[in-house]
Amino acid sequence: MKNEILFQNNWDNYFYGLIVISLLVWLLEIAFPWRKNQALFRKDFWLDTFYMFFNFFLLNLIILIALSNTAAAFFNDVLGLVGLSVSKLQLFDANDLPKWFGLIVFFLVSDFVQWNTHRLLHRVSWLWNFHKVHHSVKEMGFAAHLRYHWMEPVVYKSLLYIPLALIANYSAQDVAIVYFFAIAIGHLNHANLGWDYGLLKYVFNNPKMHIWHHAKELPKHVRFGVNYGLTLSIWDYIFKTDYVPHSGRDIELGFEGDEQFPKDFLQQELYPLKTKS
Repeated sequence: MKNEILFQNNWDNYFYGLIVISLLVWLLEIAFPWRKNQALFRKDFWLDTFYMFFNFFLLNLIILIALSNTAAAFFNDVLGLVGLSVSKLQLFDANDLPKWFGLIVFFLVSDFVQWNTHRLLHRVSWLWNFHKVHHSVKEMGFAAHLRYHWMEPVVYKSLLYIPLALIANYSAQDVAIVYFFAIAIGHLNHANLGWDYGLLKYVFNNPKMHIWHHAKELPKHVRFGVNYGLTLSIWDYIFKTDYVPHSGRDIELGFEGDEQFPKDFLQQELYPLKTKS
């Protein structure tokens, strides 16, 4: 952690990368606000800012690195019992592909697995109790992107590890490129911006689409939610989970019963442990 903040000055520094992306998107919110009556320091701005650094920086550096190393060791040990290894199961090596193509494959596989994981968070009741933390946002802004329970990335990374391990071996710089792009799009999706990117809305998730994912009132023909895309919207259009009936600028956000949902960080973190599925 100390090295990340004080000593690392490479372009792929996650701590300062997050700060730069956040400031740029916040400046866009200030310059082009969609909801003009929304305060600059909107409801729960500081709570979400705390979540942003806690989840992206502390959680990723400490818990997820340990989890990743443990998962890798466990997976390799299991494969070793049957005389296999990750290298033998890999479909290809990233070093054998053109750089641009390898990054696209990594990005598409990662985003598709995370889209499916996001659907699970809505469909499995005990996972939904964790995901409620993210859906407790009542006013959208860039920092709302990283308001989520610490258990969520554990689920995401656990389900993502094996597919990525099987397709290739990517460098830290490759991962950083995809990660920063995903963070930028995620910030924009949650920002107070009324953009949909024109025809690119059918490829990339956007603020006008994602706000309907946070709508408190779901359409009658769906049960678990809509617009599950993280970075790409194309999966929702392919699998018919898209829903953008009209401008969602002023719709109410949240979920049924969110009036009783805890308002502070600690109680939100404890909520899934106290709640029956």
